[in-house]
Amino acid sequence: MAQTQSFSLSSYARQIVGKPARVRANFYPVEMLPSLNIHHYDVSITPDIFPKINRLVYDTFVRIHGAVVFGKIKPVYDGRKNLFATNKLPLQDSCVHSVTLPEENGGIQRAKRPLRTFKIQIKRTSLILMKELHDFLHGESQITPTCLTAIMALDILIRHKPSMTYATVGRSFYTSDGSQHLYGGVEVWQGYYQSARPTAGKMMINVDVSATAFYEGGPLVPIVAKVLGKRSPDDLRRGIGEHDRVKLEKFLKNLKIRVNHRGGAVAHSRIRINRLTEKSANQIVFQINNEPVDVVTYFLRAYNIRLAYPFLPCVIVGRDIFLPMEVCSVIEGQRYLRKLNEKQTADMIKSTCQPPHIRANKINAGLKILKYRENEYLKEFGMKIGLEMVQPPARILPPPTINYHPSSRNPSFQPQDGVWNLRGKKVAKGATLGSWAVIVFASDQEFPIQSVRHFVRELTITCVDTGMNVPGKNPPISYANPQANITEIMQQAWVNAGNAAKAQPQLLLCILPNNGVTLYAEIKRIGDTTIGVATQCCQSKHLFTAKKQYCANICIKINVKLGGMNSFLTPVDIGFISERPTIIIGADVSHPGPGEKKASITSVCGTMDSKASRYSAVTRMQNACAEIIADLKNMVRELLKIFYQTCGNKPERILFYRDGVSEGQFSAVLKNELKGIQGVVLIWKIINPLRKTVLMFLSHNIPPITIEACNSLDESYNPTITFVVVQKRHHTRFFPVTENDADRTGNCRTGTVVDTMITRPDEYNFCKYRFKDLQSQAGLQGTCRPCHYQVLHDENALGPDHLQSLSYNLCYLYARCTRSVSVVPPVYYAHLACLRTRFHMHGINDIFVETSSTETEGIQKNLFIAVKPELQRVMYFM
Repeated sequence: MAQTQSFSLSSYARQIVGKPARVRANFYPVEMLPSLNIHHYDVSITPDIFPKINRLVYDTFVRIHGAVVFGKIKPVYDGRKNLFATNKLPLQDSCVHSVTLPEENGGIQRAKRPLRTFKIQIKRTSLILMKELHDFLHGESQITPTCLTAIMALDILIRHKPSMTYATVGRSFYTSDGSQHLYGGVEVWQGYYQSARPTAGKMMINVDVSATAFYEGGPLVPIVAKVLGKRSPDDLRRGIGEHDRVKLEKFLKNLKIRVNHRGGAVAHSRIRINRLTEKSANQIVFQINNEPVDVVTYFLRAYNIRLAYPFLPCVIVGRDIFLPMEVCSVIEGQRYLRKLNEKQTADMIKSTCQPPHIRANKINAGLKILKYRENEYLKEFGMKIGLEMVQPPARILPPPTINYHPSSRNPSFQPQDGVWNLRGKKVAKGATLGSWAVIVFASDQEFPIQSVRHFVRELTITCVDTGMNVPGKNPPISYANPQANITEIMQQAWVNAGNAAKAQPQLLLCILPNNGVTLYAEIKRIGDTTIGVATQCCQSKHLFTAKKQYCANICIKINVKLGGMNSFLTPVDIGFISERPTIIIGADVSHPGPGEKKASITSVCGTMDSKASRYSAVTRMQNACAEIIADLKNMVRELLKIFYQTCGNKPERILFYRDGVSEGQFSAVLKNELKGIQGVVLIWKIINPLRKTVLMFLSHNIPPITIEACNSLDESYNPTITFVVVQKRHHTRFFPVTENDADRTGNCRTGTVVDTMITRPDEYNFCKYRFKDLQSQAGLQGTCRPCHYQVLHDENALGPDHLQSLSYNLCYLYARCTRSVSVVPPVYYAHLACLRTRFHMHGINDIFVETSSTETEGIQKNLFIAVKPELQRVMYFM
């Protein structure tokens, strides 16, 4: 392996490509940092509880013991283990106190339940020397553990007061002011994110707006009506069916409520719903003084309350305590953690999709809520924050030249604002579609055969117009019941396609009755892993119109699924790739959702030629929530083998883009995954000289793919590697200052890049550099989010400018659309391959099966089925 070179900023020939632009970034400068050293204390609260209750315990402790323990010092607390103060607290090395939490804050109210008591211990830990942070910010030293702790202290300092007042999730706090209702008893709250970030010469505060879903608060019955899709609570007076009861129970389980039929402490207590009764309130009978009484009669006698909804089930709380729904109210501020359905997601997007100027105004308005200048804790620590967004130097990179087939009208062009269309253009390499079939998952009464044939004809014409060769213009059409055996249906269609064309079937075009995931997932699973044929799904709502644009979008997907190439860039725009054999690899890890006990899925996608337009994918399953790609060495080996067999050359250079890694994981990912990539080369170099001797042994002990790789690569193989982390989930946003710097949507222009001012002080040290943020996508709606690119390892001496231009240009080669996209295509494709692999299990229902943690790995790996060899070298995942 080549020795890792050490580069500094001056090592690179900085070309500063692009024209200057004026932008604002949602960063606010820290005008005054704490000058005094900060005292760090460890907080231990037992029994162990959630951060939200931790804060309640801490707040109660401060009210009761604060004057004695803290004196006039105002420390800040993170809700977990860390407490920071400007001066040494007037205590010995540690102190221990008991705190009794009032019932209104303590949770479930039960009969004769004792109040909860906690033990809180505060122990002195260390002294944070602020000089180390000052030296790091000014480039006079490397980052140290003390610097990291100091940054954490500042982060906790700016979040301490909002967390005492508002609902807090991570680094964001949320307020019900201006909340908007979503479908089904859920509402979206606006929040504000803030984080302390080290930059060259100073600290800055990154402030952004955020949004998340909460349960609606208020009387329970109106919320129940919304959950069940009723027009009003009056529709509930006759009761609900069993299906609705089960749906409602799932929604209400563990939700905290208050009762409104009793006064005193009980009215303020928080009660958690366990489940619903199977019977309605008027059917539930119990004994009082040996007399049978139903719930309706009991509430009339005991509380003089005549139930308006006696036919609704009761909620069960505590130890089988039954409460009519109309005496319950949902407590405000409970976060909705379940996955939003399609309607709720659409409402959420509509509610939160804000043009750049509106988002910028909301961020600035958030400073009035944050009240940095009035914050007594900031004053205590001597920290002052500016109230104006910074304006970092920005540049707009020029777009690349996109190439289509020479027979196209205007075959080579530079797109404007990251958007173009296929009008008059033919794909660079058109695939041949000769053997295919159409399956309509509906009856011929719903979709007459004439309409289906019209759609197929328009799609065929569009495919020919865009440069594909379609000799089979009249594929066999069949109708199928979406509830029937999908495997048998698709196998029969495959046979029909082969018989009609007297050739191996290439494609099954499936027309779906809706956009539901179940049928779609089953089609993809069967096509990819059982039959080994490309599949293309279309929504039936497009059947009758057959618009040219829709057919063109389908066409470019089909073309790459059959091995074609839609477009490519001029060699000068991808010089790093075209000059010498180079493979670009994108990697991603897809984790299960919250509460889902499923395996994580990993995927790597690699180029197959020097044009960087065609990719192959390799996927694996591994332990849930493990971020490091466990089998990366073998996965990369497969990609290198495919590249060699496709091009006839071994890659001399590897450009590896890794998605989904946080800064705290950089070291682990670099240590494990870079080692895995290098391990492929070392294995080949060690084994290859001995291959004649050990070939017989290898053939019996390792997979054929390894043998072929060893046979095809010689001992001199020694590629250089550049390892880049791509980060999409962050809160950096750019806002154009002038109209000349904005596109038609009000976003910054496509190709806007920022690599100074808001970057870390050590970005360019030891072969690690970041061109920070690249906004490569064209604005569509809302505010565009740039991508962070962090180079962790660079043996190719690419340099920031070269990598900026290369990464930006690659974003014009995403095969599914005629727009530049927000992240380099190999990463995008790896993400799509992960999503597709979720379907490669034994049926869609298995995807949602929950197993114990000890069973998860084995069961999920058994469910996984590899893609058929026929599809492994085409972009089946599109």
